[in-house]
Amino acid sequence: MRRQSPGVLTAKGDRDLVSELDYAIERDLRTFLSAETPDIGFLGEEEGPSGSSSRRWVLDPIDGTSNYVRGLPLCAVSLALVDGNEAVAGVIQLPFLSATYTAASGGGAHVNGRPITVSSTTCMSQALVAIGDYAVGPGAAARNRLRFALTSQLAAEVQRIRMTGSAALDLAWLAEGRLDAALTLSNHPWDMAAGVIIAREAGAAVIDGNGARHDMTSTMTLAVTPELMSPILAAYEKTLAVTPDAR
Repeated sequence: MRRQSPGVLTAKGDRDLVSELDYAIERDLRTFLSAETPDIGFLGEEEGPSGSSSRRWVLDPIDGTSNYVRGLPLCAVSLALVDGNEAVAGVIQLPFLSATYTAASGGGAHVNGRPITVSSTTCMSQALVAIGDYAVGPGAAARNRLRFALTSQLAAEVQRIRMTGSAALDLAWLAEGRLDAALTLSNHPWDMAAGVIIAREAGAAVIDGNGARHDMTSTMTLAVTPELMSPILAAYEKTLAVTPDAR
């Protein structure tokens, strides 16, 4: 990513693109990991699953491709080791910000080898909250009603709202205490797996939209420093009350 151009860009859907380098990174890592860990399967965003193990590597080769192809440094490579429905290890590299975040179950979270923990923020008026991208594609207008309502609700309560364009980066920065919440209202496993274990090992609470523990089957992610989970969840539930058909 630091040395090469994105290459050819291909549309995957409405305002959703993939670069030639996305494919190259995924193929390189799939080849390397299948040789090094032949008993572990693989799931990549761009070319899907291979292998049949209950343990698998889960990769987003470039999270934040739209940022990357425009030269914005807010993008990441996100790789997790998943056992069943739970990530047990994860690494997120921010190649243009010289930061590598890592975590393994029970081992804490680190950035460039240094231990990290979530913020100690306890007041919504002091909270910096990241929200995932607005929806595109079929049904986007309906799904965005919830996003707009949540943005409006939080704008009246928190210090600032941010939209970085990379869910992996949001979760890594939550783990490091740069953000106080990372809210993604629709996601895929490769978007979240590494970031969820890194955030949890740093002390974050991570649930899905139903309030259950977040895992690989979740389609929504509410990741928050623990002291703010209750007010963030209350804000989310208020938006559901006014947008019941918008999920």
